[in-house]
Amino acid sequence: MADDSEAPRNRRERRAAAKSSSQPIAPPTKAPNIKMAHPDRSGPKGKTLLDLYEEKKDLLSQGQPFDPKHLDGAVRDEGGNILTAGLGSPDDEPIGVFGEAVFWSVCLAMFHFTMDVLTFNQYRQEIVWGPIWKRTFTVLPVLWLLVYLTRSKLAQRWQVARQVFFLGVAVAAGCYTIHVGNNFAYYAVMKQAPPLGTLWVWSVIEMQLPYAAASVVPVVAFLYFNGYAVF
Repeated sequence: MADDSEAPRNRRERRAAAKSSSQPIAPPTKAPNIKMAHPDRSGPKGKTLLDLYEEKKDLLSQGQPFDPKHLDGAVRDEGGNILTAGLGSPDDEPIGVFGEAVFWSVCLAMFHFTMDVLTFNQYRQEIVWGPIWKRTFTVLPVLWLLVYLTRSKLAQRWQVARQVFFLGVAVAAGCYTIHVGNNFAYYAVMKQAPPLGTLWVWSVIEMQLPYAAASVVPVVAFLYFNGYAVF
């Protein structure tokens, strides 16, 4: 054991040992110092791809090449283990409530801007861009706050109450928008139609499909029984 521990372990130590012992270093040989042997020709020790194919051929012909447990849509590694690192619930939004509020408030502010321009154009008024941009940027933080509060975790706990709230907002905003457009002067329509229309669209977006469909009924009834026109 002592000889093994004192033996040179690398080229540098071998050169130093040869120099101290005054013995020349053996020149390298062309033949590698590797034990020569024939390869194992006895055949594969495990299953080959052909063997696996023969086992799964019936399932392949039936269109079911995979184990049923792998049909759940989960992300798995090569061993079939479900990978959960970095994956949240499918219902979780990756940008969070704050990001959702930013996204939807910007979209709704763009809609408000479009409605503002359309009302000016409807009455053939010259479009004054300064006040329109000012109103758009004024309503943007208000929209962000509304979206953030109604999409918070606290609001999500009361889904039925949340849906009923948006149903009431949609009906009220829709009916009053129709009332303003049919009874008020053009200046009042230009001022009130964009925020009312934005509020109406936002409330419909936030509702589930049954509630959104139900909100149309009272608005159409209000339009019909009062003899109002849409255009």
